Amino acid sequence: MPLPLPLKNHVRPAERLCHATGALLILSGLVHLVVFAVDGGPWYGPVSWRKPVTFGLSFGATLIAVTWVTSYLRVGARLRTVLLVVFAADCVVEVGGITLQAWRRVPSHLDMETPFDTAVSMTLAVGGGVLVVLLTVFAVTSFRHRPTGPTGMALAVRSGFAILLVALASGAAMIARGVILARTGHQEAAYHSTAPLKPLHGVSLHAVLILPTLAWLLSRTSWNEAARRRTVRFAVGCYVVAVAGAGVWAVLMY
Repeated sequence: MPLPLPLKNHVRPAERLCHATGALLILSGLVHLVVFAVDGGPWYGPVSWRKPVTFGLSFGATLIAVTWVTSYLRVGARLRTVLLVVFAADCVVEVGGITLQAWRRVPSHLDMETPFDTAVSMTLAVGGGVLVVLLTVFAVTSFRHRPTGPTGMALAVRSGFAILLVALASGAAMIARGVILARTGHQEAAYHSTAPLKPLHGVSLHAVLILPTLAWLLSRTSWNEAARRRTVRFAVGCYVVAVAGAGVWAVLMY
């Protein structure tokens, strides 16, 4: 189901581009799910069809979500357009690199075995850094100026971006630790070093989609503002507990 747009009749070209790109990334993930069903092989591990599937679905959903959610931010139209276009391009680079390596039957991240593999791995790492910068800019903007939208949307957007920062931090930690291990000759350890942080990264990544969508759905009900606000607060609290639980598990397993 397509995400709701607050200004459906005034969708900008950049937003259409991002929505279309996100849809294509999701389609790529679904296509590779079919490839996995036909070709088989392990689902887990550094060389698996899981990666183009999950990254295609995740990056596509995140791109569409961020495009939608940032329409509630008080940010200049030109600046938002530039940030979204760069974000979309970066998402394509990330999913493209991961998919390329999956078809080559080699790891996509932390692979320093050949010059080409190192170039792909470092490109993905730099792309991850760009994602961190862009999404942090949006997160800071959401706290500097109260987001617009129906009752509960401001809290949902701010909480979604705040939790998303946890995903970015855990992702950066995985890359940093893995690169250090790979550079010091511990290639196999590098591949397995990311496992403890993956649940934390996965849980916190999509709060920016789930919480604002809940606020939007509640605005379509007959509930009064107080009830909608309490529901959003409860959902944010549940999400925080889930992220905290994943964080504790990561610490215990690290």
